[in-house]
Amino acid sequence: MLRHPTITNWLGGVEPAWTSLDDASLVALRHHPHPVFGPIRLANDLTPDEIQQSPIARNALILLRLANENPGLQLTATGNLSRAVVARMIEHLTWPDFDMAVHFSVSKIANERDFFPLYFLRHIVEAARLIRRYKGHFRTTPAGRKYLLERNTHPLQAVLFHTTFWYLNLVYLSWSAYGDWPQRDVGTVLWSLSVAAHDWQTSEQLTRLCTMPTADMFGRPYDSTSYAMEGQILRPLIWFGLMEQRDGEPEPGQLVAPRFFRKTALFDRFLSFDIELTPPGASRH
Repeated sequence: MLRHPTITNWLGGVEPAWTSLDDASLVALRHHPHPVFGPIRLANDLTPDEIQQSPIARNALILLRLANENPGLQLTATGNLSRAVVARMIEHLTWPDFDMAVHFSVSKIANERDFFPLYFLRHIVEAARLIRRYKGHFRTTPAGRKYLLERNTHPLQAVLFHTTFWYLNLVYLSWSAYGDWPQRDVGTVLWSLSVAAHDWQTSEQLTRLCTMPTADMFGRPYDSTSYAMEGQILRPLIWFGLMEQRDGEPEPGQLVAPRFFRKTALFDRFLSFDIELTPPGASRH
């Protein structure tokens, strides 16, 4: 695959991190994660302070608490959270790089879809079966209520992370022309980030280091692979507290400033891998 001239040109001399994995590990990284066994392991013993470092986990607890109050979170006829609920949630939720003041400068109405952090978070929590619909409201389920006790919050990040990357379709976060790429290879991408994202890197560089391209992706007038990587992988990882972002300075003649990403300390605390590398001198991918 990497000998294909189109892919070689796209890589621009970058050797992807995953080429150092042996064949069995490449296959194994397609499996779902597990707290103890398997190639991808998610820590299920995070401390309350570590949970607070994850915007998704931190805000999920707020959502669960409010949904646990009688009668729950009211829904509209179309199944979205009501405007009254959204207005209430706006007062409670904090989210990286989302400024409601900017939204209200354009529109005074706050539907659930307009408040993206809540819209995204609600879908994750619902998909994880921590809330459910009941008589026109979202109510916290018995599984969700157990996390309301601090002594039980340790595995919450793992439950939400597994649900997000392995059960939800994140294409809508990137408006990607590549379908479910690169999310379909999320295990390989996460391992590659674990070894490649120690220092600040652009999304373009990380896309080449960490994703598995195919030649049929490049028959388009422009390359938007880094946008797919940001939308489906990097930004959600920021929302889980596992990556961080900073903006650089625009290059001469460029209007858009480059964005740089690196993993946080929580990344290696939360994610671990049991894989094998290609032996020295063996043929690599």
